[in-house]
Amino acid sequence: MTPIELRNELLANKVIKSLSTRHIDGYYCATSSEAINKVLTLMPKGSSVSWGGSMTIRDMGLIEALHKTESYTVFDRDLAQTPEEVQAIYRQAFGADFYLSSVNAMSEQGDIVNIDGNGNRVAAIAWGPKKVIFVVGINKIAKDLDAAVKRARGTAAPINTVRLNRDTPCTLDGVCHDCHSANSICNQIHIIRNSYDNGRFCVVIVGEELGY
Repeated sequence: MTPIELRNELLANKVIKSLSTRHIDGYYCATSSEAINKVLTLMPKGSSVSWGGSMTIRDMGLIEALHKTESYTVFDRDLAQTPEEVQAIYRQAFGADFYLSSVNAMSEQGDIVNIDGNGNRVAAIAWGPKKVIFVVGINKIAKDLDAAVKRARGTAAPINTVRLNRDTPCTLDGVCHDCHSANSICNQIHIIRNSYDNGRFCVVIVGEELGY
């Protein structure tokens, strides 16, 4: 094991211990392939599943793996043909057995931070699907809650506005302006500090840099 691999595992274990005090399950996987297998084992065959707009779960191949297994009822908005179908899938996601997401940032103490433009993702995370599984690259972990919020707004959001081709100040210079632009994707900020429903949330930390 390299020094980086060891550090990643030690950091992940620290976060997982913190998550347990917040009634949130946590696991560590060194690689994306291990993480995909872990997520699939957490979801019984026959379950329904949907997800938010996460580049992490797309880039690591989790969505492709879900479609290939043919063991789940999948609500995939990318397969929608019209805006109306997209909205229908958003609403189907609220009744899913499992909802998959990444995070924009999380603290070493276990605070989970996500920012949304439309709010469909944070709404589903907060209430709806029976269980929520977060897949988190090691690069998303910040020192504390303040640093996690700053990462979400100052790093993840500007990158996502560029990806989505949004007309916002941060698209022009990569820096958060705390704007109120009509095209802002920082409209709803959601922080999980504890789980009322023990075990509803699960975090799979991956020892790789994933997503933004």
